[in-house]
Amino acid sequence: MEAADYLALLDTMDEASVEAAASCETWATADVVAVQERLEIHRRRQPVIEHRLIGRLDHADPADLGGSSLKDLLVHRLRISSAEAGRRINDAQQLGPRRALTGQPLPPLLANTAAAQAEGRIGDEHVQIIYKTLKKKLPAWTDGLARDQAEHTLASIACTLDPEQLQAAADRLILLLDPDGPEPTDGQARKRHLTLGRQDADGMSRLTGLLDPQCRATLEPLLAKLAAPGMCNPDDDTPTVDGEPDPDAARRDLRSPGQRRHDALTAAGRALLASGELGQHHGLPVSVIASTTVQELQRGAGVAVTGGGSLLPMADLIRMASHAYHYLAVFDEHTRLPLYLGRTRRIASAAQRIVLHAMDRGCTRPGCTVPGYWCQVDHLNPWADGGATDITDLGLACGPDNRMKEKGWTTRRVNGRVHWIPPEHLDTGQPRTNRYHHPQEYLAEPGADDDDGEKPGAA
Repeated sequence: MEAADYLALLDTMDEASVEAAASCETWATADVVAVQERLEIHRRRQPVIEHRLIGRLDHADPADLGGSSLKDLLVHRLRISSAEAGRRINDAQQLGPRRALTGQPLPPLLANTAAAQAEGRIGDEHVQIIYKTLKKKLPAWTDGLARDQAEHTLASIACTLDPEQLQAAADRLILLLDPDGPEPTDGQARKRHLTLGRQDADGMSRLTGLLDPQCRATLEPLLAKLAAPGMCNPDDDTPTVDGEPDPDAARRDLRSPGQRRHDALTAAGRALLASGELGQHHGLPVSVIASTTVQELQRGAGVAVTGGGSLLPMADLIRMASHAYHYLAVFDEHTRLPLYLGRTRRIASAAQRIVLHAMDRGCTRPGCTVPGYWCQVDHLNPWADGGATDITDLGLACGPDNRMKEKGWTTRRVNGRVHWIPPEHLDTGQPRTNRYHHPQEYLAEPGADDDDGEKPGAA
């Protein structure tokens, strides 16, 4: 094809775009979605010709380009930024075809990524994540073979994940390749801190800091429990701080996630203080010490002053004083843990939940990154349809994904993994299982764990 022929095709595409923009208001919704998908594939494949064009210009004399360099030409001729021009040149070097000094054709440096882009299966966001992972996150000792394998794996899983899911999967893959992580340094240890800022005029204080891995791991289960909707809500007459919140309390909980985490830390600190396990400090039991006057207490107005020097509004002081003690019950020395309950009960037992944490580790719907702490136990065969509360018929699912089953999705456990089967009209051959919580499975053949004996679209 001559250049003039390709330019003529581009003219035709321009005319089609103008006509589509003028008439798309009358199209059916399904047709709009189909056109949008086709445009996305076209957008993803467009850089393939750009790589070749830039590669062709890269060998030209700068004087013939009308600029001092290839980047200078792209900046002024295409009216793009210098950074964007540099990115496109780098893409061409990584994903475009190459030639040896003898003229022999060579595959792109990132051959698998280039192939996926040429098929329109990945976009620029996917490509940039793959670049960043290979360049900045692979361990320094990674050899060429391991690097090639990592690029193959990333390109393969990118074809089934959106960019956010790919980023999460890439981070998990790096942990798999380097499970010990980088060597800890004194500098990292020195960076950990927590700063309670000065109390402002409205009584609020800013909390800033950096948590080390141990502190974060300690906080995660605490927040998963106490920061759930309906838990530790100061707007409730009797806030739920133990057990599970009433469904009505969860529905009327209008707090943001950040507000729930704040209230969870308040409840956790109060429970720790009430436990009496902190001993003494300067001869006094570790507790909140606040001073006020009888008159202020009777009026319920004014502020108290704590032993830390902060001001505590009287309403908050009265609320704190009204709370009962809370205790943590620890159950141990279990010798028999029932995992198969049949139809004798609908709610999963504590033992079953522990086993599901080990089996599933998090939400089982493909692409979901919600950890087990935040998941519900789901009957793979719905209880209303005769499903049993047996460990082989249970799985973990976050709340939003669990409700997807009301939209026609079905689940079942095959070879130890929960398979999510979409309704027929949404079945495009997407993955059936979630590998995010089991990163070692990223090294298996793409789709190996999704083979449940059915062809895509048959569910």
